[in-house]
Amino acid sequence: MNAIEIKNLTKNFGEKQALKGLNMTVPAGSIYGFIGENGSGKSTTEKIICGLLHPTSGDVKIFGKPLTDAETRAKIGVLIESPGCFPNMTVWNNLMLQAANLGLENPEEEIRKMLKLVRMEGAAGNKYKNCSLGMKQRIGIAMALLGSPELLVLDEPINGLDADGMRIMREVLVDVTKHGATVIVSSHILGELEKVATHYGIVRGGKMIKEMTAEELDASCRTYVALQASDMYKTKNVLCREYTRVEEDESGFLRVYDVEKPENIVTYLYKNGIVVTEIKTAKIGLEEYYIDLMKETGAK
Repeated sequence: MNAIEIKNLTKNFGEKQALKGLNMTVPAGSIYGFIGENGSGKSTTEKIICGLLHPTSGDVKIFGKPLTDAETRAKIGVLIESPGCFPNMTVWNNLMLQAANLGLENPEEEIRKMLKLVRMEGAAGNKYKNCSLGMKQRIGIAMALLGSPELLVLDEPINGLDADGMRIMREVLVDVTKHGATVIVSSHILGELEKVATHYGIVRGGKMIKEMTAEELDASCRTYVALQASDMYKTKNVLCREYTRVEEDESGFLRVYDVEKPENIVTYLYKNGIVVTEIKTAKIGLEEYYIDLMKETGAK
């Protein structure tokens, strides 16, 4: 069963069309990485899913039912932009207020469970305004999880976090799906998203241009040979005569793409008077795949 099925979704803001017939499928139990440049329609789509915006046209189903269904809407937890917390109240009291809004029968037990899930048990008595950015993001997720929603929609939850905060957030997202929830998470930090996402949706200009599983992404990512030699300037010029795509990466290696046999490069360079000092093979990651896809779609 799919958690979300969207067909031909459009949204107009006056004369501006933010969504242009977007289609989207999110399998139940997945961590769906929602990717796109600023203004591509990610936040608009998420807000429509959450009921914060009404679509101009199109069909949105949540767990097979219309978005307008009250029981379906109750299954959705949301963290878009930042948590709606009172700065001078403690973490515990903010969560208690949200539990009251939801009419939970056992709020203390539910809050303790959520605080444990997001690694915030020891911070319940902290005032919200004194919490770090990473803590605030986890508080927001805890609030969104109150009432055990089956679908969690998160907009940029890892942006601005340090390395440890990102690690904790990844663990939280995986734990959430272990408890049976489906997660939609948007982020510009694609390297972190790649570590947890099971499915991806890539949008551009208000349209879905690619949906795939993590396995399909891995199979689609181009392979390359990375190498170093004594004279990198000469090496690059020589390689460009034989291979169509040769680039220098951030670590100072030359990358040669779509090479069947790395040893052929070594032989070719040796014949041209160049000795390779280091060579390795690898695949591009999500970020580079996304950049390549944007170039391809931009050219059409």
